[in-house]
Amino acid sequence: MTIKIHTPLTREKVKELKVGDSCLITGTIYTARDAAHKRLKELIDNDKPLPIDIENSTIYFVGPTPSKSGQVIGSAGPTTSYRMDDYSPDLIKLGQTGMIGKGKRNGAVIDAIKTYGAVYFGAIGGCGALLSKCIKKCKVVAYPDLGAEAIHKLEVEDFPVVVVIDSHGNNLYEIGPKNYLTQNKAE
Repeated sequence: MTIKIHTPLTREKVKELKVGDSCLITGTIYTARDAAHKRLKELIDNDKPLPIDIENSTIYFVGPTPSKSGQVIGSAGPTTSYRMDDYSPDLIKLGQTGMIGKGKRNGAVIDAIKTYGAVYFGAIGGCGALLSKCIKKCKVVAYPDLGAEAIHKLEVEDFPVVVVIDSHGNNLYEIGPKNYLTQNKAE
């Protein structure tokens, strides 16, 4: 079953999601990679306002390629999420509820997900051109000097993701291999 999600992603919505759920996100999400996250962390550390409303927000770890004529955005595949691990706990604490990327997250991020109520979604790497078709609008909203790593505000429709870490800390990267091994022993 596929779950349709509309942003903003409230903590109540997050609690309903379970590890392994296939979801389609519609609404506003933001992009940010390591360079933008570093700047956000510096603002947090200096008690300065962030350039985006972080409350109930979803951030997609992506640096989209330039768009071609007639396109809203270029290829927009996920980047490896661990590069944001030093920054994500502070953003989650401030109210971020969703992250989209690929790959494992560290213990501090998982603890913040459980403590504050957030979710980590996985998007399929290598499918950037296909994923970009789900992006209906794209606008740079912060740090244009970072080029592709600027913060973009995206309007997405039926953007496909899978819940990799739910708000209880259940982790598909741990559960999946265990289930696979258990299933193969039974056969």
